[in-house]
Amino acid sequence: MAPTLYHCTNARSMRPLWTLEEMGLDYTLETLPFPPRYLAPEFKKINPLGTVPCYVDGALTMTESAGICQYLVDRHGPTDLAVKPSDPDYGEYLNWLHRSDATFTFPQALILRYTVLEPEERRNPQVAEDYRKWFLARMRSVETAMADRKYLCAGRFTIADICVGYAIHHALSLGIEEVLTPHTAAYWERLKTRPAYIRACL
Repeated sequence: MAPTLYHCTNARSMRPLWTLEEMGLDYTLETLPFPPRYLAPEFKKINPLGTVPCYVDGALTMTESAGICQYLVDRHGPTDLAVKPSDPDYGEYLNWLHRSDATFTFPQALILRYTVLEPEERRNPQVAEDYRKWFLARMRSVETAMADRKYLCAGRFTIADICVGYAIHHALSLGIEEVLTPHTAAYWERLKTRPAYIRACL
């Protein structure tokens, strides 16, 4: 049986979905309403956290978006989407992979929560604005990196670009247009025209 990816539109599950499309791997996609822990409660039988992504491959269940991307390229490679430990950029590759979620997507989750997901009386524009600024400050690292290169590391497109690219995608879905500083905007133009990204958005 093909592995199954449980997904919500614009959620972090787009990272492994984009990776699956880039690699041309067989998979089954189950698209759920967001947030699934409330709108698809039966999903908790598969993932007790009730979150996406959830990637089920036989006896294996994974729920971390960047981790699933790394699993796919390492388990189903070789592929240029991965950077090997022997590569001089391996450390930088890992840093971008982990930064993509721990540093970039974390504040976006709070922005989404306090502007959309919470009931009206619990929304907090100040918290959302503070984390908007926090996110944009951390995204300066992408702007700096893109000043002299096309992709984040190893001189080519990798899952580091997928994982960081998703953070840009999600920022735009939240209306954070300021993320498109000059070098980042040029980088985003390269990413969003990739056929696999376009397919992952459908």
